[in-house]
Amino acid sequence: MLDGYRPNVRVMLCNNGLPWKQEAQQYINAAGFGNQVSWFHINHDHLVELLLQPKSISDKLQLVGEAVVEEFNYRRVLIGKISVNEIKNLFDRYGDKLLECNLRRYLGLHHNRVNQEIRQSLLEPEKRPNFYFYNNGITMICNQFRYNALQHQNYSVKIDNLQIINGGQTCMTITNTLRDMPDDDFDAALVLLRLYELEDLNPAIVYEITKATNSQTPVDLRDYRSNDDIQRKLEIAAKDLGYEYKRKRDAIINGASNIIPATVAAKAVFAIWRRKPYLVQFRERDIFGQFYEEIFNDKLNSAQLIMGVLIFRMVDSERKRYSDDGVPRFIPYATYFLAMLTGDVLLEQLNISLENLDHRNFAQVKATFEDSRENLYQLAIKKLDVALKKMYNDYQNMSLQRLAATFRRGDLLEIF
Repeated sequence: MLDGYRPNVRVMLCNNGLPWKQEAQQYINAAGFGNQVSWFHINHDHLVELLLQPKSISDKLQLVGEAVVEEFNYRRVLIGKISVNEIKNLFDRYGDKLLECNLRRYLGLHHNRVNQEIRQSLLEPEKRPNFYFYNNGITMICNQFRYNALQHQNYSVKIDNLQIINGGQTCMTITNTLRDMPDDDFDAALVLLRLYELEDLNPAIVYEITKATNSQTPVDLRDYRSNDDIQRKLEIAAKDLGYEYKRKRDAIINGASNIIPATVAAKAVFAIWRRKPYLVQFRERDIFGQFYEEIFNDKLNSAQLIMGVLIFRMVDSERKRYSDDGVPRFIPYATYFLAMLTGDVLLEQLNISLENLDHRNFAQVKATFEDSRENLYQLAIKKLDVALKKMYNDYQNMSLQRLAATFRRGDLLEIF
């Protein structure tokens, strides 16, 4: 057991690791290393915290031409030029790990005009020498950078704990374009580089730099929230249940049912479990602003999030199949209300509260929903039909405009 043992080792134990520790300690004491091993306990929160920490990237960057290095406000800044080939090589080595602090994943080309223009500038040989002037550049942060100050240009810069916080779209477009054209010469294409040395990588400073430097593809409130601890925890926990939670905007080409964008999840949770269906459709811009803490808080777990999305998707699918034949007139306008009521009926059938819906009974709850989804939906329609009759007596003869307006108000909730 102790072959190759190195002294001064720290050993982590989960809370239930005491018997293992006692056995291991006996071997360590017998080998004479008892005083050189330290033990400390971790719990589930500590494990999640370790998983959330971005992996450190230390490497060299080869700059082109002269660069400016300044020190002010107890920090250092390097401004220089970097070849697109160097960017591509960097992403070949590390990929998305470079973008852990970035607000977005790659948004692709199909629906992003800026990325299309970046690619086109690289594809045209006559434009490549001027690529530096067409682009806003890349902003990187690190704990420390080092270079040979005796050189006057073409610095080889050693960097510890490197991250890209702005220019991720530029980097990914460059990388994909160069991979598509391996035989072309891109040596003339350079990009502006801003490298900030921030010893502690203070999240508040990173946030302000990111917000201030972003100007190519606009950042919305969802982007700013994407690196919150609650978002990271939901991403990890959803994966354990077989789903991919997209906390960052992404170029989602594949519409797989196990992929859950954060915007869809937020609307589903707000309407169903937070019981605010009347706000979702008409206050959507505030979901990641004013209502964010109400939706994403310590009470929300991945099982609740996923079930909310499954319910919402089912109800929305039924809305799209709507026809006038014997179906209540409110169906096209009541998606979020019907989703909320479907969630209510599901919990009633299972005889559990929302607080008791978690990873332990997720499989059972999901199976019940899938087996009874049509019945649950019809019960939700009946509940809404009864509520509207109490409110209006004869809602079937109301104007569609007035009927639709009903679902933009909260007074209907008082009847349930």
